Amino acid sequence: MRETIISNAKIVLADEVIDGALKIVDGKIADVSDKKCSSKSALDFEGDTLIPGLVELHTDNLERHVMPRPKSNWPVKAAIFNHDREIVAAGITTVFDAIAVGHLNTGARDESYLDTMAQSIEVLNDKGSLKADHFIHWRCEVSGDHLMDKIEPLSKNTRTGLFSVMDHTPGQRQFVSIEAYYTYYQGKYGLNDKEMEEYMKGRIAAQERNSEPNRREIVKLAHTKKVPLASHDDATVDHVDEAINDGIKVAEFPTTMDAAEASHNNGLAVLMGAPNVVRGKSHSGNISARNLASAGLLDVLSSDYVPFSLLFGASLLEKHCEHISLPDAIATVTRNPAKYVGLEDRGEIAIGKRADLVRYNVNEEVPTIAEVWRQGNRIA
Repeated sequence: MRETIISNAKIVLADEVIDGALKIVDGKIADVSDKKCSSKSALDFEGDTLIPGLVELHTDNLERHVMPRPKSNWPVKAAIFNHDREIVAAGITTVFDAIAVGHLNTGARDESYLDTMAQSIEVLNDKGSLKADHFIHWRCEVSGDHLMDKIEPLSKNTRTGLFSVMDHTPGQRQFVSIEAYYTYYQGKYGLNDKEMEEYMKGRIAAQERNSEPNRREIVKLAHTKKVPLASHDDATVDHVDEAINDGIKVAEFPTTMDAAEASHNNGLAVLMGAPNVVRGKSHSGNISARNLASAGLLDVLSSDYVPFSLLFGASLLEKHCEHISLPDAIATVTRNPAKYVGLEDRGEIAIGKRADLVRYNVNEEVPTIAEVWRQGNRIA
């Protein structure tokens, strides 16, 4: 029997914060107490805050490690190790690595990488080589040609944990603003104006051919495999109605207040980017996550493209939104994301739950990770 006792900690529970002690036995939480622990072998947290390990549903961070500079590919397994260590250092103990299928065939999203990335995640995770618990989030660009031919074999990967249906066609959803579309894609992929114009024409034509049938097939595939579904960049109530009819659980990055309100009120988890919270605005000119949080419409945060933003963003929710307590804020990055993808064994400091834990303190108004545990084992 492995036993660890943590004492003198500020413990964030589901609906309150206590000063007390925690006992871990064989990787699970065995006891939570508001009493001081007198055991000489206990770990003294000296008043630091203890929260559940963070749960990340949508991060593009692996892509940055696979292609750290334009056209500079990195060995995939080495990239996964680098990504894994960065994720854990940010307090993330469960991560859904987002892999885009059917998108622009360049950089880390080149089709030649997809199977290698997925297989490597599966093998390294199953061997216990990775510090965090890794799942795969298949980001399905429904306007893409031959999407189903690509995703069906990939989806057999045993780490498949989430599908999302996306449509990044210019002029709608995330990119109503053509100027924002140019800024994003030229900056990300280094396309000149002529290349961008041709790319836009191709994406619009592809959407007309593919989006409707591909969406229907992805929804069917997800339900057949009993894997949760997310929508992406819903902008209108009609988009949300479609998501509801498709049995979608998570509304990723709604772009308008109307879409966020309709999603939240109909039981979809509204997920927004923590970088949006930190910066106070969307990088693509859409709605502010802080505004959604203030309106009571934000359920889940995702680090998206900056792993450290997850805990930082949650801490800012408590600071900027009067009705959001520390337990409420922490729930957006722990209990809530775990619940909406069916991981009921984690995301909360409670007896019987996995001892995935994060110790942090606040330095210069920034939460600083001190230690991280996964199933009772210290991993950072």
